[in-house]
Amino acid sequence: MSQPIDPDRLYNLLPQYLRVRDFDEGEPLRGLLAVISEQVEVVEADIRQLYENWFIETCDDWVVPYIADLVGYQPAHEAGEPGGVATAEERLKNRFLVPRRELANTIGNRRRKGTLALLDDLAGETAGWPGRAVEFGRLVAVTLSLNQPRPDRGRTADLRRGDALDRINGPFDELAHTADLRRVNSHRTPGRYNLPEVGLFAWRLAAFPVERAPAFPYDQITGDEDDGNKYFFSPLGNHTLLYARPVTLPDRTHITDERNVPVPIRLRSFAERTPDYYGPGKSLMIWRDGEPVPADDIVAADLTNWVYTPRGRQVAVDPRLGLIAFSRENEPDETVTVSYHYGFSAQIGGGGYPRPTAGQSDFRVQQGVQPDPNAGLFPTIAAALAQWRDDVQKAPPDDPKLDWVIEIIDSAQYDEAIEIRLPAGKVVPPAQGAGAGQTMPPINLTLRAASGQRPVIRLAQPGHHRDAMLLASEHKVTQDNPGGRLVLDGLLITGWVVHVHGFLTEVVFRHCTLVPGLGLDLHCAPKHHDHPSLKVTTTTAWVTIEKSIVGPVRVEQGEDLEPLRLDVADSILDALSPLHPAIHGDCEGDFARASLTIKRATVLGGVKIHEVGLAEDSIFTGVMLVERRQTGCVRFCYVPYGSRTPRRFECQPDQAVAGLCPPADPAAQAAARRRVRPLFESERYGTPTYARLGDACPPEISRGADDESEMGAFHDLFQPQREANLRARLDEYTPAGTDASLILPSGDEHDT
Repeated sequence: MSQPIDPDRLYNLLPQYLRVRDFDEGEPLRGLLAVISEQVEVVEADIRQLYENWFIETCDDWVVPYIADLVGYQPAHEAGEPGGVATAEERLKNRFLVPRRELANTIGNRRRKGTLALLDDLAGETAGWPGRAVEFGRLVAVTLSLNQPRPDRGRTADLRRGDALDRINGPFDELAHTADLRRVNSHRTPGRYNLPEVGLFAWRLAAFPVERAPAFPYDQITGDEDDGNKYFFSPLGNHTLLYARPVTLPDRTHITDERNVPVPIRLRSFAERTPDYYGPGKSLMIWRDGEPVPADDIVAADLTNWVYTPRGRQVAVDPRLGLIAFSRENEPDETVTVSYHYGFSAQIGGGGYPRPTAGQSDFRVQQGVQPDPNAGLFPTIAAALAQWRDDVQKAPPDDPKLDWVIEIIDSAQYDEAIEIRLPAGKVVPPAQGAGAGQTMPPINLTLRAASGQRPVIRLAQPGHHRDAMLLASEHKVTQDNPGGRLVLDGLLITGWVVHVHGFLTEVVFRHCTLVPGLGLDLHCAPKHHDHPSLKVTTTTAWVTIEKSIVGPVRVEQGEDLEPLRLDVADSILDALSPLHPAIHGDCEGDFARASLTIKRATVLGGVKIHEVGLAEDSIFTGVMLVERRQTGCVRFCYVPYGSRTPRRFECQPDQAVAGLCPPADPAAQAAARRRVRPLFESERYGTPTYARLGDACPPEISRGADDESEMGAFHDLFQPQREANLRARLDEYTPAGTDASLILPSGDEHDT
């Protein structure tokens, strides 16, 4: 951390008599030396950085390619060429094209070439993915020699070893297979089990934690009191895969096993090695009425249709479905709290991952605490909002506090109706004394989750003419009466619609999830297809959606107001059906009176909007219809056939059709459009691979962005660059005569 600059650093070196004379003259010398001291600090900082630039761990971004050239590191051309470092996007891309960690180990890796431990480390060093290298030749069935028996290798399958059978054909397989003459890197039908074959498994999903969150009771779905002993890990009451928390490898020579990678917890593995997964700081933990459930009481069970009945102190857990069942005599009296890990592709939406937070919080919310206004601690969001309104009213008009922060410091569930009305700026009356006649700036409010927490706000369906969550302003915005800015950060909101209304300056949804369909059933299907997740009516607000997951957006903007400004970046908009619009007007058939700027987003559905200023590196699975097409641009996007948009540049499938040579007939054009379309591994929110492009997705989309990354919300993961770089390094470090292949498990199911 840099030390603060002392402006009197040089001045204090002067003799005392000179400083006395300078003081008598009004200290002109002191002012001059303060300016010189600032420049001296700049020069010294540059000299210090010159030393740091000798080392790959501490050097500036622009130095990395030069160090790579010194050690003879060659970037994979298939991944793309490193660019400049002027923008954050270029620096982020270069991090994956020339990884510092791999560059630091380049010389050592060359010495370790041909070892299994090197290939095991390769995925983490090159792509940042946990990986495991497997020599398939060791899994080929052999006839043992009586002179040199190896009973642990090449043996026939033992049908009594259920856990080993559960891992068959996966990265942790240990059973013998008959020889496969197909090569593992074949472009047709790859094989695996032969002497020269090696596979490197790499996992692209990450396991994100949820700490001390309430479990969802099953009796809230059925309404039957007999179901009071059954719970879901997911706060939305849906089946969810529980993921293992990866354990760090002890050293570089250790071969990765199942405990070191973020994989779904298998039922048999959980049954045989419960202490490896259950406990404080591990993959999952359960508290009954505030008391932790001992590991000896945990029983792995298949809870499909709740067929298993625990007995005594047993607590049954099904990690494949995310279900918990207590015995009748050991049923919880009040609450069940859980900690667990879920799988997802990136830090998007409300989740238990670290998020940057600016500024200290003014009020903190934690469920179950005693309210303490002096310490700013409250048990509910409504209580914190009431105290905030009182403090705003009591603030001195000549020196008001403008930026307020309410922070939720746990992952609890808050069943509340929330109404946030921002007071607009106003003119201080003459009777107030100081500052009279001046315009007070508007009040800004941030409602956020603490870093690493994922609170759930469950909105009950409101009564007539009421909103369960209203974000509005108390006053009309004018030139002398500006509106405020409202930020929602890190929240998961379910149950009902979020309504933005009134005269605000800006409303920001950052790292939020407005659950598509307002809720989920057991199998992650949306509960309400006919309701939006976000409704915006008659507002002056600039609505921004960043790194969020949002259901349909309805815009009801009057003709007397300017079109709503709507910005979407690095987010997923889900219309719940490709035939429905994700952004629309009063009804699904109406155009939203809004001006849209959308970058690096995945829109599962169509768009019906007044104007598009810029659409970039995005995917629209449904037809996009724009009223005003004279302005704006759509570039490097997938836009379905039949869309009406402003001018397009390098969009698909237009480029695929234009590239047909010679000009093809309509049947060939239709075939090209069918080929070049996005293929997702899952389109249901609540599944680990939600909105992630599948391996069979055509390269025109998976590498169709302006920087050759993938289109859509996961653009900034730069997965095509990581994969291409990793394949190149795998070929480089594999010994001659060995066939090696990169294998990417889907991650949303067990690797079998």
